[in-house]
Amino acid sequence: MYNQIESVNPFASPALANRQKVVGGNSKNEEIIRGLYAIAEKQDAKAFANLFTEDGHFWDVSAGMNYYGQDTGKVVDIYAKAFPDMHRELYSMWTVGDMVFVELSLNGTQSGALGFPIGDLPATNKKMSTPCFDVFRIKDGKVVSFHCYTAATQLLGQLGVLGNLSGSLVAR
Repeated sequence: MYNQIESVNPFASPALANRQKVVGGNSKNEEIIRGLYAIAEKQDAKAFANLFTEDGHFWDVSAGMNYYGQDTGKVVDIYAKAFPDMHRELYSMWTVGDMVFVELSLNGTQSGALGFPIGDLPATNKKMSTPCFDVFRIKDGKVVSFHCYTAATQLLGQLGVLGNLSGSLVAR
C-alpha cells in the first residue's frame, strides 16, 4: 500500500503534492485496480481485458466509445501505439462500497498515430500530461464497469491539435 505517490508530472502545480494521498485504505477492490493499472503500464491488452467480467464494459468518455468483453483491451492498444512510453501517475484513490475512484494523469510522448473514432492523428512527437478521472465498479473480484474521463481538450492542446482553434473562435 502506498501512502504517498511522488509527482513527476511537469505540468502539475506544486499544490498538487498535497493531494497525492491514497484515501480509503488497503481494500481488495483498490488492489484489483492497482493491478489493472500495472497491467496497462505493461501494455498487455489481453491481461487487461481479462480483469473484466464477461459482460464488463469500458466507457472512454472523451472518445465517446464503449468497449465490451475482450474489446476492453483495445484502449490499452490505442494508447500503447500512440504513446509507447505511456505512464499513468496516480494521485489519489478511494473506495466506496463496490466503487473505486482514481484521480490520475496520463503521461507520454506521442510517437505513433493516436486512433480516434473518426480517424488517426499522426505522431506529433509532443509530450502530454493529461488529467484523468476513472470510476470503476467491481463485482466478485472483476471489473464490471470502467468509466474513464480524460481531459481531452488538454490532451489535444498539449499535442498541438488545438493550435488553430483561435481561427474558429469569435472574439467577445
